[in-house]
Amino acid sequence: MHESFMKDAWSGRIDREEVPELSLRLHQCVQPFAPSGQTSSEGVVVIGFCSDEGVKRNQGRVGAAHAPNQLRRFLSQLPWQTNLPVYDAGNIDCQDGQLEAAHLALAEQVALVLAHRGFPFILGGGHEVAYGSWLGLVTHLERSIADHSVRPTIGIINFDAHFDLRKAEQSSSGTPFYQIAEACNARNIDFHYACFGVSETANTLALFERAEALNVCVRKDKALTLLDLPSARAQLASFMEACDLIYLTIDLDVFPAAVAPGVSAPAPRGVSLEVIESLIDEIKATGKLAVADIAEYNPTYDIDNHTARVAARLFYTITRG
Repeated sequence: MHESFMKDAWSGRIDREEVPELSLRLHQCVQPFAPSGQTSSEGVVVIGFCSDEGVKRNQGRVGAAHAPNQLRRFLSQLPWQTNLPVYDAGNIDCQDGQLEAAHLALAEQVALVLAHRGFPFILGGGHEVAYGSWLGLVTHLERSIADHSVRPTIGIINFDAHFDLRKAEQSSSGTPFYQIAEACNARNIDFHYACFGVSETANTLALFERAEALNVCVRKDKALTLLDLPSARAQLASFMEACDLIYLTIDLDVFPAAVAPGVSAPAPRGVSLEVIESLIDEIKATGKLAVADIAEYNPTYDIDNHTARVAARLFYTITRG
């Protein structure tokens, strides 16, 4: 990675305290991801996925392709109170509308990070990022497990107002989990998908029926209040119990528009940050989390950087410790 990219992407204030090692911010700790010659890069590895081609194909409002670099500016300011290393692997760019090629490039980068024992954290981009993130995890497992009869069960947990289970001739931000279901079928592996935060007003009856046919674990937004947390945790725990590894993906439109206005499709109701953070803690406690990403941040429509700050807090919640 070019030194100029690192300097431009990761910068911010430096606190002059009596104990400097207790005053570090993330921009002071991040290093380029350079796996050549390294056997291990344990720690968090940030990957940018600069694409809103899927949003465009899905007839949404574009702008998410600019998200990764903008999000890095807000991650830079996070206090980094752990010895966990952080690396930046740069961006995967979707060029000339070639989304399928971008998916494959992202999958290769995710697989490389996993092969070096890193934790890939992908900054989208539209929610088309999900297919590439999942494919990277599967690719790594196929390469690293000699006995192909051993198939770890991957649980996909999506915090999202939308199922993103559409059938279409072209992949888009509305198709990734149907693509994954089809890929699972082709590989003869189980499709384990949980979608929490689903809005009845953002999904057709056909999508609800498809989710039921695919045995998706569903939790609607109106059943994800603070009062619903005990039952939501129990439902999530039951889902995770059957999984060996977890891929976590967060579409920022799961939050109310007042909390996250800078998204491709703002939510009139949404789910509170308190609830989502609590469920993330439950996911982390299993020790099964292997890959995570954040999707659909659209800087063009953000108000006073509210959404970027939410995304940075989610990054901190997922990676701390």
